[in-house]
Amino acid sequence: MKSANSLKSTWLLAAIGMAACAPALASTGEASVTALVKWIPLLLKGFAVDVGISFASMALGTVLGAVLGIGQIAQAGLTRKFSSWTTQFFRNAPWLVLLFFCVMLLPNQFSVFGISVPFPGWVKGIIGLTLPVMGNVSEVVRGGIQSLQSGQWEAADALALSRWQTLKLVILPQAVKRMVPPWMNAYAVLMMATPLVSIVGVEDSVTVARSVLSAENSPALLMPVYGLLLVLFFAYCAPIAKWTRSLEKRYAIV
Repeated sequence: MKSANSLKSTWLLAAIGMAACAPALASTGEASVTALVKWIPLLLKGFAVDVGISFASMALGTVLGAVLGIGQIAQAGLTRKFSSWTTQFFRNAPWLVLLFFCVMLLPNQFSVFGISVPFPGWVKGIIGLTLPVMGNVSEVVRGGIQSLQSGQWEAADALALSRWQTLKLVILPQAVKRMVPPWMNAYAVLMMATPLVSIVGVEDSVTVARSVLSAENSPALLMPVYGLLLVLFFAYCAPIAKWTRSLEKRYAIV
């Protein structure tokens, strides 16, 4: 299962990070430990930015992805093909490349009725991460709907329900529980990708870590600082992966 592999990978990365962090702290002494502790509140603030961006990107990506996912099973051939091609394009595009496109194509500000409105980097970061999430959620929705037996559609037809009524009242309520585990796994992957927004100038955890290392001007803090970030991401993402596995077992999803 994807979530099982994700959990194992997260545990492995966390173990490496903690193993790298401990010797570095031991070798640099009390001064380095004091310096690291001093910057922990700022690092946590940067990590909170990552969490906020992940929430916003997942929310937008879920809404847009649900529309595309339903479009992939539409009866109209044009709608189905457009939704399928859009899904595959953004699902298979490199996340970093999409972020670069957002940085280069989106303006830093735009005018509304003669008033200049800034377009901050964190908004560009959210948009750049929303696009691949949209593609992945679209596949989750399509897969969840098509995993149901055709008898569900036939039963709805026997009740003279329209296609939209069938989706709303019969198909989606049953498919949602099958969508939740892969949706949660997609969120965990998104969260681990949020440090990419540092390229658009967002003050996230990686950007803050660079500022801390620059302010301290101590190469000995390199491994402890990034090791701490690794532990933070592990502490946040590992429970999500574990919860995903439990839901997969509960709903017997293989």
